[in-house]
Amino acid sequence: MSTTKKHIIILFDGHCNLCNNTVNFLIDRDPKDRFRFASLQSTIGKKMLSDRDIDPKKIDSIVCIVPGEAYYTKANAAIKIALTLGKGWAIIGMISNWFPTSLKNTIYDWVARNRYKWFGKQDQCRIPTPELQTKFLTEETPSNEDI
Repeated sequence: MSTTKKHIIILFDGHCNLCNNTVNFLIDRDPKDRFRFASLQSTIGKKMLSDRDIDPKKIDSIVCIVPGEAYYTKANAAIKIALTLGKGWAIIGMISNWFPTSLKNTIYDWVARNRYKWFGKQDQCRIPTPELQTKFLTEETPSNEDI
């Protein structure tokens, strides 16, 4: 399936075990096929950051892009993803919105700073199985103009 405006794009740290496990978690809970993924280290991930004037040195763990709408970083990205998942995750996302962004990002940054120490790091980005290839964006993904 090609990427269209209906897909929310999640850019993640392809070397981070926590980030890779989060991607697996999202794929397992995405029966409506709402998400597409690309690592921050990939050519397309770097292009999407550049297209939005996002400094990759300041964002090293997650970006959530809703094509044609907005992009979200740090805690707000996690909340947008939770709201999109629905069910109990949406409730957590709604409750999180009651807290100031500065507080949410302070906690988010603390986890992000420690994620390699706590969860480990891979030497290279994940390579999706053939069954999951359509979930991951590449330079050859059709309709890149929509992202």
